[in-house]
Amino acid sequence: MRAIVLFFIAVILFFSIIFHEVAHGIVAERHGDSTARIMGRITLNPLPHIDFMGTIILPGIMIIMNLFGVSVPIFGWAKPVPVNPQNLNNPKKDMIWVALAGPATNFLIAFFLAIIYRLFGIPGSLAGVILFYGTTINLFLAFFNLIPIPPLDGSRILSGVLPENLSFRMSQIEPFGFIIIIVLLMGGLLNYLFYALIKLSAILTGAPFLFW
Repeated sequence: MRAIVLFFIAVILFFSIIFHEVAHGIVAERHGDSTARIMGRITLNPLPHIDFMGTIILPGIMIIMNLFGVSVPIFGWAKPVPVNPQNLNNPKKDMIWVALAGPATNFLIAFFLAIIYRLFGIPGSLAGVILFYGTTINLFLAFFNLIPIPPLDGSRILSGVLPENLSFRMSQIEPFGFIIIIVLLMGGLLNYLFYALIKLSAILTGAPFLFW
């Protein structure tokens, strides 16, 4: 059963990160930048969104680790949707909305799955477990992307509200952003976030204590 659950979790993760990126492109287009549309990225076809490391390798490693009993959060990313801030109607302000679109989409997916669980999920059933962890993964994607470390969405949002000089300083961190994220991951700090969101998922879905 564990392998089946992990398979469906991988499917939910895969399409959740695609919805995340498509949302960025749609909001950017509505604020004046059609770059994502021109480059064929506003589509639910998975192929244009696949990032070899973030969509295949990293989630695959995490799934294998969980199969062997090593509990780690399963997450990943798709190829970022291209956005040209200069095309936006109000670049600084509109980038906030573009950045918010991705996490907001994951929140909506999480709430949708939680509602489905409450309506149809049977605690302990295969469907119930999949819906529960699908909710958790989307909450994790939302909160993780809101961390204000470049190139995560949280840094774009923070840059939009900071004065130009501080915004520029934050952009200088971007080349080291993934290193910082990897340190957080390897140090186990993201595990605390994941376990906290498991408890939040239990509240949203009404799942019994056995899930968390």
